[in-house]
Parts: sequence; structure tokens; C-alpha cells
Amino acid sequence: MPESLPPSVLKELEAVVGPSWVLTEPDRILVYETDAQTAHRFPPRAVILPDNTREAAGVLRVLYREGIPVVPRGAGTGLSGGALAVEGAVVVGTSRMNRILEMDPANRRALLECGVINSTLSAAAAPHGLFYAPDPSSQTACTIGGNVGENSGGPHCLKYGVTTRYVTGLRVVLPDGEVVWLGGLGRDRPPLDLVGLFVGSEGCMGLATEVEVALLPLPESTRTLLAIFDTLERAGRAVTAIIARGLLPAALEIVDQNTIRAVEASVFAAGYPVDAGAALVVEFDGPEAGLDADAREAEACCREAGAQEVRRARTEEEREGLWKGRKKAFGTMGRLAPDLLVQDATVPRTRLPQVLARVTEIASRYDLRVANVFHAGDGNLHPNIVFDRRDPEETERVHRASREIMAACVEAGGTITGEHGVGVDKRSYMSMVFSPQELQALREVKRVFDPRGIFNPGKVLPDPEEEGEPEVAPRAAAGGEGDR
Repeated sequence: MPESLPPSVLKELEAVVGPSWVLTEPDRILVYETDAQTAHRFPPRAVILPDNTREAAGVLRVLYREGIPVVPRGAGTGLSGGALAVEGAVVVGTSRMNRILEMDPANRRALLECGVINSTLSAAAAPHGLFYAPDPSSQTACTIGGNVGENSGGPHCLKYGVTTRYVTGLRVVLPDGEVVWLGGLGRDRPPLDLVGLFVGSEGCMGLATEVEVALLPLPESTRTLLAIFDTLERAGRAVTAIIARGLLPAALEIVDQNTIRAVEASVFAAGYPVDAGAALVVEFDGPEAGLDADAREAEACCREAGAQEVRRARTEEEREGLWKGRKKAFGTMGRLAPDLLVQDATVPRTRLPQVLARVTEIASRYDLRVANVFHAGDGNLHPNIVFDRRDPEETERVHRASREIMAACVEAGGTITGEHGVGVDKRSYMSMVFSPQELQALREVKRVFDPRGIFNPGKVLPDPEEEGEPEVAPRAAAGGEGDR
């Protein structure tokens, strides 16, 4: 455990948020040592839980004055180690800031605190015929503030896009405790897109305490298919064929055999055949007219690619059943092994079959088990390497295999993250896709917001001396189909 905070600092923090919301006991802060990426663990010096923007600003002023590193944290569902307390940091959690402050149906917008759960927002908007489009698989647990930090996507991002498209304004507490508004309805637009800069900054520039978001009308109707394949590669070819036909599904999601078996052995069993090599969920939504034709054409693409079976949901209950195996996949990985390292590379859709075969080959060579579940429509892969961190030799193989998988994806024209962020886990991979000059420019941007370098330290940007030689040539621009 890191050393405790000085008693005088603890007393000041307790005066800001109340003694009940300053956690220092080892058994209480232990649960904050990791996020959903269990390969990395760093216990914090303390955990502070402010109730509103004013308290959050007071906490940050105290910590900034003392030069104590700070890590903002939402629900801890992140998959890159982005909310871990490296360098003896204090965690500032947002779970108490969970109020929807304003629902504005006339302008299709909402203003809410950063700790609001993603699915709670859509539930609140539904009576007004609206919904919030970004839908991470963890949407029943993850927070809007965390989504802002990671620029989260989700199964329906193929059609609707990711978080940055929907955030219109932010109230941000800067590292020194100053509170600023970025963007927002009725406010003057600055010449720089500071909202766009902040979204996806992974908590390295400040703490977003309030978020203004755009809402969309609920789609009139939906068509959902589940196609079963004997191999993962054939499922990948079906995805390419569907997009090549000019169709635009709301979602195209693949789960492989290892994932299917984990789901079907759990309380989330969805009726997927356990001998299948892969399952592909295809969903269309929008106006009623034309949806049946789109679904029929997608089914034909699946059968031409070798689908053994194609199921179509006839009711909302059946639709939820077809999605269940995909939505609950990450929650069942613990049945395969105690620990999980999830990768998040994005590759061109047309390269999916080759890259998936390469991932399988790498896992086999390192004698590791990989379960694939991913957003196939935009080429966003999620190879889940399951392992036991108590075995140092296996853990070392996991990290070596992970680096090879990343390099293979970049070589295929992709990038190292699609939605989970860089965090701790992919920090050393940044030189695969950015030149030294680009990395230095990113450091200078962070320095504008965080001149002392104490806000979410040790994340995203490698230290200059740690960059080393890139294993693949960095691309001149952030290309690669499906990048975001």
C-alpha cells in the first residue's frame, strides 16, 4: 500500500466532502486498485467522493496545492487501466454526482452530472420519445463522465457514432480547482473546439462534472438477426459482404466459440449453439419502410458467406434474447480464468478475416486462450486474453502476445484503440501509430491544462525516454478504416 496522506490534508478534505466520503482504510480502497482490466493493479493513497462541482473543485484545490497526483474515476468499468492510481495518486470518484439536472425535449438535449449511469439517461429520455445513442456494452454500469473520458462507443456506434458526436457542453474542474464551461447551448463558441479536445482525453486534463448531451428520436422500428457460422473467419466475411452491399446496419457484432461457451455456461445463457465457431448479431433500425428488405438482404449475405442458421427476432423479447449473448459476454469471462486482458485494436473491415486468423495464430504460439467479442461493423476488435496473474510466466506471455497482436493490427492499416482508450495498458504502444514529433505535440497540449503533470499521471503518453524505436512505421495520419 502507498503511504497515507498527511493528517492535515485528510482533515481539509473531510471538511470539504464530509468524513464519510474520504476513504483511507485498506479494505475499503482495495476495490479501487484496478478497473475491469484486471491485469494492472495500483492501490490509491485515498479515495475522495465529492457530491457536486463545488466539492470537487474544493478537493482538487487542496490536492493541487500539495502536489498530490489525482485520478478521476467513474464506475471502474474501463478496460485500459485509465482510472488506476499510479505514482501514489488519490482517486476522486464521481459516483455521488449522479443527478439528471435538466431534460430538455424541445431542444433534444439533457444536462446531467458525470456520475449518471449511461442506461439511466436513455430511460429518462424514453417518455419524451428520445434516447442517448452511445451504448457501451457496460451501459447498465458505466457513467457518462467515464464515457466522455474514453470517447466510448458501443454496439450501435456503426450507425450512430461515438460519444464525441453527442457531447455539446462540459463543466470542467481543472487540476488547480478552477471551474470552466466548455461549449454548451446558448454559449459563445470559442475559435477552438475545446469540447472536442476534452472528450477522449482520458481524464488527463481535468474532471468533467456536468455534461450536456444531444438526444435522438427513438427509432420507429427494429429488425434483429442472429447468424451462426462454423468459423470466425466466415462470420468476418459476412460482415464485409453486408457493408459491400451498401447496407448500413445499426450494429454488426461478433462473438466467437470461446465466448459463446462461457455465456451458455452462465446465468446469462442465451441459447447460442455451443458448437458454433462464431455468432453474428445484425440489427437495423429506423423507419418501418425498407427494414424488412434490408434484413432479407443481410440474411442472404450471411448465407452466402456460409451461415449454418439465421434467426430473426419477431418480438422485443426475442430481440433481447438474440442480443443477450453479446451484451453479457464480458461479464462471463471470469468463468474462463481469474484475470482478463482486453485489447481494442481497430482494423479495416476488409482485413478482418486475415487479422482474426493472425490473432488465433499468436495465441496458439504463446499457448494462451483468447475469446473474441467485438464490433465487427467498424473493425473494432476485442481479443480477450484470459489468464491467471498469479502465474508470472503466463502473465509475461500475455503481455508479449498482446504486443504482437497490436503490431499485427497496425500493420494491417489499423490503430491501437477504438474505444477503450490507451490508459496504462497501451501507453507503450503509442509509438506504433505516432511519431516522436506527434507525441511531443500531445504532451504540450496536456501541459496547457495540467502544467504540473499531476492529473492522471502515467497514462496515455509515454515518457520521451520510454518511446524507443517503433515496431511498425507510424502512419502519417490517424488513418485506418473505423478509427475514432
